Amino acid sequence: MSETPQVTDLPSAAPPGGNGIDRFFKISARGSTFGREIRGGFATFFTMAYILVLNPIILGSAKDKFGHQLDHVQLTTTTALVAAVMTVIMGVGGNLPLALAAGLGLNAVVAFQIAPLMSWDDAMGLVVLEGLLICVLVVTGLREAVMHAIPQPLKQAISVGIGLFIAFIGFVDAGFVSRIPDVAGTTVPVQLGGTGTLTGWPVLVFCLGVLLTIGLLARRVRGAILISIVTMTIVAIVINSVADVKNWGLTVPMVPDDVVASPDFGLLGHFSLFGAFGETGAITVVLLVFTLVLSDFFDTMGTVVGISAEAGLLDEEGKVPDLGRVLLIDGAAAVAGGAASASSATSYIESAAGVGEGSRTGFSNLVTGGLFAFALFLTPLLTIVPMQAAAPALVAVGFLMMTQVKHIDWDRYEIAIPAFLTIAVMPFTYSITNGIGAGFLAYVLIKAVLGKAKEIHWLLWATSALFLVYFAIDPVEQILGVK
Repeated sequence: MSETPQVTDLPSAAPPGGNGIDRFFKISARGSTFGREIRGGFATFFTMAYILVLNPIILGSAKDKFGHQLDHVQLTTTTALVAAVMTVIMGVGGNLPLALAAGLGLNAVVAFQIAPLMSWDDAMGLVVLEGLLICVLVVTGLREAVMHAIPQPLKQAISVGIGLFIAFIGFVDAGFVSRIPDVAGTTVPVQLGGTGTLTGWPVLVFCLGVLLTIGLLARRVRGAILISIVTMTIVAIVINSVADVKNWGLTVPMVPDDVVASPDFGLLGHFSLFGAFGETGAITVVLLVFTLVLSDFFDTMGTVVGISAEAGLLDEEGKVPDLGRVLLIDGAAAVAGGAASASSATSYIESAAGVGEGSRTGFSNLVTGGLFAFALFLTPLLTIVPMQAAAPALVAVGFLMMTQVKHIDWDRYEIAIPAFLTIAVMPFTYSITNGIGAGFLAYVLIKAVLGKAKEIHWLLWATSALFLVYFAIDPVEQILGVK
């Protein structure tokens, strides 16, 4: 799939016909079909539906400065609502198979770093400010210019790094890999399974899912990823009904007693745009917003480039089609997430699962967004897919994205070293942003050392300087007297 990242190299398909939907989304023109788009939409939803469980847990477990907690049911509703609306808007407005929902990492920053300093309304107000600032950067053309200034090999490295990152996410979330507790007295950070060995039915479901997925992919079976997810969910439900399993994780695979659940929209509109300035002071607010913006900015950049490259949608110059609209919608998603108290919403790398199923257009977003909309009322039914059944899709897609590594010139150290750091730092630090920052800094440094500073776009100098601040945020805060 990753052989060639140009639209012109996509598989041949029926020419655009009289179907208005086909022409609007360019389904045939991009070598796709309605069947592939629908399968991709389902695959993307099932690989990211966990956010309906995880986001309420993260935000709902934290207390603000005044000891208040957000309601779990209301958080579930707003999480599904924002994901549904913004995913559909991205599909129609950006025409990319790129789903959006509350950003992991960003929600943790809001819950555990920002909320303890102020009220929840003030914290969500900062998220809205972050989104508005990103929209300003898009409107002025700065965000798009930064993306175009990145050398093509670094873009390919970003895609490869994301592939390893999401594969690692799949291994960790399924329990195949786990963190070794600090009390173990070892410097080894992770291990096989929970105790150094694979134990338990859930891990078996994951392993069987990986074998099934790669077997179907090797035979080039259409719908391989979705078939695997559905099959292993059924297997998990059967196992859960006959065995005593206590460690499925966030989602237990069982037929729910109640299919319908009433949504609660009580958190909508609960934000204070400038209240944080009165609670913590201007310098603290600026640093907090800066952290949110930088993380959201480059996480999205990496995700958009990676998904577009894997879908074969980059043009001859390695640019994303209609990038300005895509980035503006992503910025608006951050605003929507804050306004709904669901934390900043952003583009999801799990969309790669849909691309792996054949998604090439925004039509698949209508399916994914529609499922999130159904989740407002059918959460018990649509969240029975355990991570162990969905995670094999992330491992498989990680492989597909990894294949782009062959396009990088490993004999040129000025490209190879930054590319390597980009690829390695993403999974090792569990952050797309950190990997991009490491690659940028290494690229600028090596070019300067080799006397090729003039070849560096001024925007790369500027963003690298920002990353220096980002990586050194603790001493910067101490110098400014914030800590």
